[in-house]
Parts: sequence; C-alpha cells; structure tokens
Amino acid sequence: MHPTELLRQARLKEHPLEPLSGGQMGQVWRAGPYVIKTHPNPPAGMFQAEARGLFALSQAGIRVPEVYWASSDGLVMEYLPPGEPDWEKLARMLAGMHKLRPPTYGWDDRVFLGSFELPSGTHPGWQTFWIEKRIQPLLEATWKQLGPLGPRVEALLGQPLPLEGPALIHGDLWQGNVLAAKGGPALLDPSVWWGERAVDLAMMTLFGGLPAGFWKLYRVLYPIPPEIERALPRYQIYYLLVHVYFFGSSYLPLLLRTLEAAT
Repeated sequence: MHPTELLRQARLKEHPLEPLSGGQMGQVWRAGPYVIKTHPNPPAGMFQAEARGLFALSQAGIRVPEVYWASSDGLVMEYLPPGEPDWEKLARMLAGMHKLRPPTYGWDDRVFLGSFELPSGTHPGWQTFWIEKRIQPLLEATWKQLGPLGPRVEALLGQPLPLEGPALIHGDLWQGNVLAAKGGPALLDPSVWWGERAVDLAMMTLFGGLPAGFWKLYRVLYPIPPEIERALPRYQIYYLLVHVYFFGSSYLPLLLRTLEAAT
C-alpha cells in the first residue's frame, strides 16, 4: 500500500514523502512528523506484531517511537529527529529491561524476526522452547541452503545451555536498530518475546557489535557470567540462520566460523 494511503487510514495529515534507509524488510518513509513502514507483500500480522512489541518495550522503560497506526498493510510511527549517541543511557535502559523477570519463556502473540514468523506460545523449559520454537523452524527453512552445516547445527541442539531465567528481550538488537535521537537513544524494529538475555547479547556482539562505551557501563550494571559469554556463539547461530534464509549463501562462511567457536 502507498504510504499516503496509510496516512489517510490513520486520519493523519499528509506530508511530502522522503525515503529513509533501514528498510531491509520493506520500505520506510518519512512524512513530516511521521515514519511510515510498508512492505510489497507483508505477512499477515507482521506490522501489528511490531506495534505490540514497541508497546511492550515502552512499558519496560525503553524509549521507542510512538505508534499512531498499525494495520496489515503498514505502520505509522513518530519521527524521532537524529541526535548524538548516548551509549551510557542505552546501557542503563537495556540493563533495566534485561533484569525484568517474566514468568515463562515465549510470547502469547505472534512473533516475527524480520518477516519470518516464529511459533508463538510459551513453555517453562528453555532448552525445549529454544529448540522447538526458535532454532528448528529456521533450520527447516534453510536446510537445503546449509548443506553440510545443517547437521552441525543439529548436533549442537542437544547440548544444555547455561540459564539466567526469562527476561524481556528486544529480539533483534543490532546497532542498526538503535536510533541515536534527540533526547536519548531509542530502539526500533523489535522481535519482542520472553527469552534468555543471552539471545539479545548474541546479536549485540554480532556484526561489529555495540561500542566499548556501552559495554563498560552495561557490564557494571548487569555483569555477564563467563558461562553466558561462552554460550553466545550458539545463540548467534539463530541470527545467522535467518540471514541465510533472507540473504543466501554469503552468510555461510560466517556461520561456519560461528559453529567452530560454539563447539
């Protein structure tokens, strides 16, 4: 759907459209005080799930853009003007969010990683949930592309993971989803659910990761045990599988290196 039509649906004033970067899973536009996200063929429920995730983050003390309209065709949100990075403020926000203790693992609503829908529902046991609801669906979706790496990923699934307990997680927390905005940092494009904090930490240390200024304070506010640090490559496999699914075999060498680090 054309972004102007989404503004009309939301009964918001029309403004000249300016394409923005960051639309790997669709198109992103600025229209004056609004940001509009569209997709040429959006999976049913994807934008509504993003809106619910942004609301959950806001309830946990995370700054996010306000959502004005969410439908099956797109999302209309607040435009946050750019500002200077504030990594210490981000560290305080994320440490506070990760310390929240929900009752179980999973999410009752629909969950998407990009436009890939993950199984919803909750489970009290992390190992079962992680395998059945997160890794196995991505492994099945990428099996033909993985070749000999598929059985190597499978072989890791039976090995127990160290636990800290359920936490509220952003679910796709790489630097591109952190907005340096006036008034402080904000988070974008969530894949929110209740999982082990290590899922977020894995993405926060992948693809270059967040800068030292962030980690210096975050580790003081919420120290990372050595066994969790050692397990991060196993969680990074989750994100690399979805990159193989969307972007193809160019991610297989990194997946191989991550598998070697995980074993």
